[in-house]
Amino acid sequence: MVSEGAEGRRTRTLRAEGALKALTSGPASPERVRRILEQALVYAGAAFAAVYTPGEDGELLCLVESAGVPRTLLGLRDSYPRSGTSPVADSHRSGSPVWLGPEELAESGEARRTPCRDFFLAVLPARGDDGGGSLLAVSERPDGFDTEDRKCLELIADAVGCPTPAPAVEGAELPSNAFSLAMDSGRVEVGDDILELFALTRADFDGKVETLLGLTVPEDLPSLMSVVEADHMSIGDRELEFRVLQPSGPPKWLRLRGRLQAGGEGQPARLVGTVGDASKLRSDVTDVARVQRLAAMLATAGTVRDVSQAVVAALRKPLEADRIALAELEGDRLVVTVLDPPEPESWPELWRMEWRSEWPDAPVRAMPTLAAALREGRARIWPAGTPLEPALADVGPGGLAVLPLPAGNRMAGACLIGWDTPHDFGPDERALLTASAGLAGQALMRAHAFDAEHELVGMLQRQLLPRRLPKLPGAVAVARYLPTTAGLEVGGDWYDVIPLPDNHVALVIGDVQGHNASAATLMGQMRTALRAYAVEGHPPDVVVSHANRLLMDLETDLFATCCYVDVDMEEGSAWYVRAGHLPPVLRHPDGSTEMPDVEGGPPLGVVRQADFPLSVLRLQPGTVVALTTDGLVESADADIDVGLDRLAHELSLSDPADLGLVADALLGNARRSDDVALLLLRYDGMTLRPQRESWTVWRVPEAVGHTRRFTRRTLRAWGVTPDDMDSVLLVVSELVTNALVHTDGQVRLDLTLLENKLRVSVADSSARTPVKPTSIGWEATGGRGILLVEAMSETWGTVPVSGGKQVWAELAVGP
Repeated sequence: MVSEGAEGRRTRTLRAEGALKALTSGPASPERVRRILEQALVYAGAAFAAVYTPGEDGELLCLVESAGVPRTLLGLRDSYPRSGTSPVADSHRSGSPVWLGPEELAESGEARRTPCRDFFLAVLPARGDDGGGSLLAVSERPDGFDTEDRKCLELIADAVGCPTPAPAVEGAELPSNAFSLAMDSGRVEVGDDILELFALTRADFDGKVETLLGLTVPEDLPSLMSVVEADHMSIGDRELEFRVLQPSGPPKWLRLRGRLQAGGEGQPARLVGTVGDASKLRSDVTDVARVQRLAAMLATAGTVRDVSQAVVAALRKPLEADRIALAELEGDRLVVTVLDPPEPESWPELWRMEWRSEWPDAPVRAMPTLAAALREGRARIWPAGTPLEPALADVGPGGLAVLPLPAGNRMAGACLIGWDTPHDFGPDERALLTASAGLAGQALMRAHAFDAEHELVGMLQRQLLPRRLPKLPGAVAVARYLPTTAGLEVGGDWYDVIPLPDNHVALVIGDVQGHNASAATLMGQMRTALRAYAVEGHPPDVVVSHANRLLMDLETDLFATCCYVDVDMEEGSAWYVRAGHLPPVLRHPDGSTEMPDVEGGPPLGVVRQADFPLSVLRLQPGTVVALTTDGLVESADADIDVGLDRLAHELSLSDPADLGLVADALLGNARRSDDVALLLLRYDGMTLRPQRESWTVWRVPEAVGHTRRFTRRTLRAWGVTPDDMDSVLLVVSELVTNALVHTDGQVRLDLTLLENKLRVSVADSSARTPVKPTSIGWEATGGRGILLVEAMSETWGTVPVSGGKQVWAELAVGP
């Protein structure tokens, strides 16, 4: 018996087959390919589908058509090397489907280019007359592609046929309402109907897209620029409406429909489409439309300043006002956030007297009329000639409107609108002012809450990041952190420099998923954990593995990436581990740069039993090691490889003598769409290397005597004077005796001499720290060892090491 679910899936496959037959009955075209790809969204549950075919040179598999969400959100590229290791190339070479889940994607070679998201990737061969290409599909559903989904994708791959869209040819005949824009040069060919809509003749038009943009309403330029700039657009359809200025009368509304076509060999990508008259489909902008537009602008305003600027942009020009000011109410003072125009001479003398900083603030009691309006909580309008106090009369000699900005049960501030010539206030205008005041007041309260949360998160992150970097033996390190400007949220990027024993230094940089307080808090936990594991003496792969298990045990939905580098300052070598993070970039002393292309592990918090391979770096004196987060090298319109190459190029041109200037220069072009952390270390080499010797203490009755003889021979070889030698032998005897008596397992003695400082270290397998007794009676037989060590040495202490502790003491010795 067939279940209802199975019957439904079988019917879905049959419907997909029928739809594909109908679509493939006509001639091949880019439009047909796109409609076939849309069937993957409908019948296979895909969020994105695309076709890749070999380029003209045969070396690349190029994207020719796509449907669904923007590919940049998924980290997909517009081309892949045919001989590379990408899923698209693997499927094309083998002729077999490739099905990858989140774990396989995290472990693939493309992991560092793909944002860490839980999605499933499918690549199927698509045969055609030209040798065929590949159908790529992405599913964001928790279970990925089931059996019926895969059958539908196989049908779609067979139906695509992989036609290569013919790019638009410059100079070809265009319909009267069509255009063709070359994305590299900005040259555009337009039909006669479009020129008429822009009130241009063929002789007046110079063929530049900038000429057409100059005739549009300035407020509509951002949306138009997002279409005509190649960096802001992906292959696919676009549609928008905009206004074009007319020789007389109000602007005319036009509708643009276009799609970006990939260019072939020697041909640029082109935007082709049509432009039509949309004025017949919409009336002129009404007061209701202005309120709607203001509401839309305030919905995206994140700060108090953004809210103020949105109100000014929405009201001043439509009302033909001469000046507009928006001020917050803080206690008994009005603090101005926006003035338009911003020049001080455009405002009353009292305001200029109170102009204490960038913006003025004034006591409310200095303007009684304004104070009364705020108490009443409703908009007040005073026509020309109304007697007002000078602070208000000079704002609007021809008419003044004061809009209290209500927010809940209190007033958030006030908006003042003034005219120089007599202004007639109609009923529609009064309604517009009242509605705008309510919207602005609520937006100000949201902005205050947003600013407070942002400041709290920012303070939290500043406290969690290192206040200053330590001084290093044989190296100099600098770090920079820039928060994102997108949404004014603070994320989880962090860095750290950890001094370790034996002149080792650990460099850490990482990024926690998300931009909120949770990400910042988790960042602090991960930084603390990595520092603790590093100080215990674990190698880099063990440190990162412990941090991964800790993050898994925290049971958070967030994950983190990091790169951990352990630098041996004496030997000039470094071992490093990558956990889903960017590799280090090296600048050699001759100015050449290197990006080690070695295997890395998955991000922390994704796979519990994950491997983190160790890789080695060789450092010559003068080598610069650069660690960064993806905010510096990746953006929605730039591939991460391009950003890494740019970083390496800028690093090669820099002068490493002043690392602070190098860091500032590298951050100068940061896009600020994400947090940026940057850590630079210049390895100079140690001019004086310490002398080291070690001795394994065997648990025999003569163990302390053997240790003293080894110490005496070593000190004599190093040239230590006999007077100093007695103090060192006493400290060694006490530390070794304590380790043998109070612990089990192996005991090791390490002697280190640097200039006139001798460090005696005794490591054992017990984590218990020795305690200095507060008092000792005459009859006591023990407890004086630590007191003797403290008396004979300049300083002493304990540090945890892997599996135990190390008790150390430093003594001054003569040559």
